[in-house]
Amino acid sequence: MPSNCETFFDHRRFALVGRSAAKPFPLLSYRGLKRRGKTVYAVDPSAQEIDGDPAYPDLTALPEAVEALIIEVPKQETHDWVAAAAQAGIQDVWVHMAHDTPEAIALAEESGINLRTGTCAVMYVTRGLSYHSIHKAIMKMAGKY
Repeated sequence: MPSNCETFFDHRRFALVGRSAAKPFPLLSYRGLKRRGKTVYAVDPSAQEIDGDPAYPDLTALPEAVEALIIEVPKQETHDWVAAAAQAGIQDVWVHMAHDTPEAIALAEESGINLRTGTCAVMYVTRGLSYHSIHKAIMKMAGKY
């Protein structure tokens, strides 16, 4: 039976939030989702373009509603993006490992958001041998995949 983390990727339309001005945009997840045939929108208030695609400043600017959101921004912004997800009606959210906060987790719970956190989305969307595939193997052995 697929885990809660694995079922996150059953959706068809995703948004990925990053802030290029603070750290590189999460291209591995972005490209991995696209390779899987998903519709993926880059949300980055500090960029006009990500990987040759338009970047949107926030969730309200997206050309269509998304079903799932991956958040990989500086930790102090996570709560605001969880709030934006709740306001947009996005019920499936992934906060990249070590970017969650108690306030963001509480808000997700209050808002009925199925929040995934504590691990890296990249290990679910990339294929082949890499650091992320090793991380994936370790997480599976530990029963945390």
